[in-house]
Amino acid sequence: MATVMIRDETATGRAIDRWPLAGMPERMSARELVRLRVREEVARFNASQAEHFRGLVQPTDAEATLNGYRTARGRRLDWERQADAACAAFARNGFVLLVGDHQVEDLDEEIDLRSDPELAFVRLVPLVGG
Repeated sequence: MATVMIRDETATGRAIDRWPLAGMPERMSARELVRLRVREEVARFNASQAEHFRGLVQPTDAEATLNGYRTARGRRLDWERQADAACAAFARNGFVLLVGDHQVEDLDEEIDLRSDPELAFVRLVPLVGG
């Protein structure tokens, strides 16, 4: 089993969040990795019942803020819905996944987590008006 370090960044390289994810298989597809990451972050949010969700993608009916996405107090998120939204966001270039210094191009790409335990999710912001 592998432990990986998940890191969220802006397009300029500014760190947003960072946390370890333990008990990972040694190899998995990028799709499985994204879904596992989202399942973990939704589980942490649902357990804490915080007002702000600091996840990879914005939940439906949530407001984007500087601290993440503001949700209704006590709202529970569906991890599968969030994971599907994250996979769709990857497909439309909503974020980039970097494994070590390699950019993942396809969600079906297999990743060796033993050799590249640093995973960066770089959030891309769409241009306004263009």
